[in-house]
Amino acid sequence: MTLNFWLRNRSVILYGVSLAVLLLLMKWLEWRFIIVDHAFELYAGALAIIFTLLGIWLAVKLTKPKTTTIIVEKEIFVKNDAFILNTNELTRLGLSKRELEVLQLMAEGLSNHQIAERLFVSLNTIKTHSSKVFEKLEVERRTQAIDKAKKLNLIQ
Repeated sequence: MTLNFWLRNRSVILYGVSLAVLLLLMKWLEWRFIIVDHAFELYAGALAIIFTLLGIWLAVKLTKPKTTTIIVEKEIFVKNDAFILNTNELTRLGLSKRELEVLQLMAEGLSNHQIAERLFVSLNTIKTHSSKVFEKLEVERRTQAIDKAKKLNLIQ
């Protein structure tokens, strides 16, 4: 478009821009009067929308379960009828026949006093055997000793 085109159509362009500005001003005033005339309805509608969104958020928050499920996997050793004593581990650990017997009775759930009565020895002897078993299996508790002995096929 050349300069000549703008000069020839200057009045048309000027009238078009003026009409567009006037139309924009009239629309702006119309919206302003609508807002002023209907201010209560607009505020009530905005408040309704806010409370609706708040209600939806609260419903989602309250209906969500508060507990989480944690799945723990643990190896379970099934009692096998065909038990074979692992003699290699028995000699490697250096467990005596009596210590193995005490360990087996521990696995049956007997207390030190009951083990002492069953084997016809003193309670102190059983405590000594138990401490030696714990030391050789490198554990601190009866349950750990039983679990490790079962894993190593030392007891049933």
